[in-house]
Amino acid sequence: MSSTPLPGIGVRYDLTTREQRRLSVVAHRDGSRTVNAYREDDPDACALSARLTAGEADALIDALMPAHHSPSLLSTTELGLVAERIELSSTSHWNGRLLGETRMRTDTGVSIVAVLRRAEAIPSPGPDYRLAGGDTLIVIGTREGVDAAAEILGRE
Repeated sequence: MSSTPLPGIGVRYDLTTREQRRLSVVAHRDGSRTVNAYREDDPDACALSARLTAGEADALIDALMPAHHSPSLLSTTELGLVAERIELSSTSHWNGRLLGETRMRTDTGVSIVAVLRRAEAIPSPGPDYRLAGGDTLIVIGTREGVDAAAEILGRE
């Protein structure tokens, strides 16, 4: 599985199956998903493309992996919240700056609940955490707040 950030759109995830079939999922920032399957005889030609609402994507996840839910896990979408990964580019304005300088919670209401750096996860980073290009920030908040956070963090 590989992923490719699509600025302003979301993230595309690509998978090649054991039978060498290519599949991709575009995770749109609004929570919807586009699932694509490519032709067996031409892996660059799309044979199927289906746009799913966030609810339909959740239903498909349940069908593919029904054991992923635990009663102790919080379902953010039922509460009007979304959680997303936002990657900092190597040329980001925030590269080398402290997390607190982003004023993320103050300006957007969004919480940065973790930072993924290389193979390490840093849970609940404080305002003195120094950001670096390539970091992936796990943010949670309203749809509007997360969109605003993505715009702020996308600043070059």
